[in-house]
Amino acid sequence: MAIINPNTSDDAHSTASDFHFPTSKSALIIFTRNPELGKVKTRLAKTIGDENALEIYKFLLKHTAEITKNLNVDKFVFYSENINRNDLWNPDIFRKKLQFGNELGERMKNAFSDVFSMGYESVIIIGSDMFDMDTQDLKTAFVSLQTSPYVIGPASDGGYYLLGMKQLNTKVFENKVWGTDSVLKSTLNDLRQFKYTLLDEKNDIDYYEDIKDVKAFQQFLPPHLDSNFI
Repeated sequence: MAIINPNTSDDAHSTASDFHFPTSKSALIIFTRNPELGKVKTRLAKTIGDENALEIYKFLLKHTAEITKNLNVDKFVFYSENINRNDLWNPDIFRKKLQFGNELGERMKNAFSDVFSMGYESVIIIGSDMFDMDTQDLKTAFVSLQTSPYVIGPASDGGYYLLGMKQLNTKVFENKVWGTDSVLKSTLNDLRQFKYTLLDEKNDIDYYEDIKDVKAFQQFLPPHLDSNFI
């Protein structure tokens, strides 16, 4: 998930003005970092530089907004540090909130709790950096929650790119070494007594190797790494 430690000021928790009554039984949570130089895609930046990494992250944000905007579910963007009222996330489509908690599991748990408390019956969380994911993948995930209480999208690095559930299960957010290849296995172990749906495995964007052969990203690479540069 693409997030970092958020600001936990009083203003950060002033979300009453952002309350909306559900217009659907289903909700999508999108976790995102505020796009700031040197703070996004840091592992990728080690190879291609901070500025190029930032441009790639902005590109991924646009992709995520594009594949989610027409979903027939309520959509919530949870920012890492501060809520931007004037960015690519159209407030007529995306409801804006702030992440809070000390680590990834706690922040995801709090986001699920927040959204479920509004009355939603199915909630899915994704990050904002999955170029391999499309609208149909998300539709499939929501449909799967009609017959399974959980859905999970495994990532090729041993984590997951999507997690959905019908009611809050805090156990899946506890005792995890986030950012390692043990996360998926540990989460599935937490769900071993439940029925769940596994989606297709997908690759997320963390390292240069994840993008070096993908045409869409060549425009962001420095000349010595761009395969189109002669």
